[in-house]
Amino acid sequence: MKPVLFEKKGVKAYITFNRPEAMNSMTPEGFQLLAEYFKEAQADDNIRVIILTGAGDKAFCSGADLKKTIPLISDGQLDFELLNDAVLKNVPIWKPIIAAVNGYCLAGGTEILQATDIRIASEDAIFGLPEPKWSIMAAAGSLVRLARQIPYCQAMEILLTGEQLTAEKAEKIGLINKVVPKEELMNEVERYADIICQNGPLAIQNTKKAVIELLNLPIEEAFHKEILYAKAVFESSDAKEGVAAFAEKREPQFRGS
Repeated sequence: MKPVLFEKKGVKAYITFNRPEAMNSMTPEGFQLLAEYFKEAQADDNIRVIILTGAGDKAFCSGADLKKTIPLISDGQLDFELLNDAVLKNVPIWKPIIAAVNGYCLAGGTEILQATDIRIASEDAIFGLPEPKWSIMAAAGSLVRLARQIPYCQAMEILLTGEQLTAEKAEKIGLINKVVPKEELMNEVERYADIICQNGPLAIQNTKKAVIELLNLPIEEAFHKEILYAKAVFESSDAKEGVAAFAEKREPQFRGS
């Protein structure tokens, strides 16, 4: 059985951490598959949204397997580029990624979460970066992303204490979007995905690309470049179709061109 699964259903791609017997912890093979699946979804013009979740009902992902993966990292036997691609460090994935957090989301799980765009969690979900408790570091993106995504003091509390957060606290500090009852999790995630999939795919992907690439530019430069991302979309066939559909009071038929 593969440690990470990949499935396409219509315009949606589903990536699932698949080691429920080990709290969906990640092996070297799992990291490699995760990286490959993200890139495959990005390369497929038919895919408009990616849904990321965990198998079973106990965990989303509990990070790197402490017995199978961490020793390889400590001994310098695991290529960091493999890990970097899996957690989307400098990997251009412009398709929106929605996380369905169904239980424990710890260590690398919370790190991968920060590479997603919309995050819905079940009410029993648990988050945290416990790495310092083992005298290792949360270096799969959190040292860069976390303080950019939530208030600095909240980020430092998570990074320095290694303590766990409830879903309620994670929502309060802005780490996730919404908390729902466990039985409603996938329905709510699918609802978000359906809304996004009805929108123009060029507009959606260029919006994500622009936000990420303009985020840390000086504001004057960012404003100057913002229109460059929009220009190709405004001049597309989809934009013409969208305006025509609005005028004709019908549903638009977007082609991604």
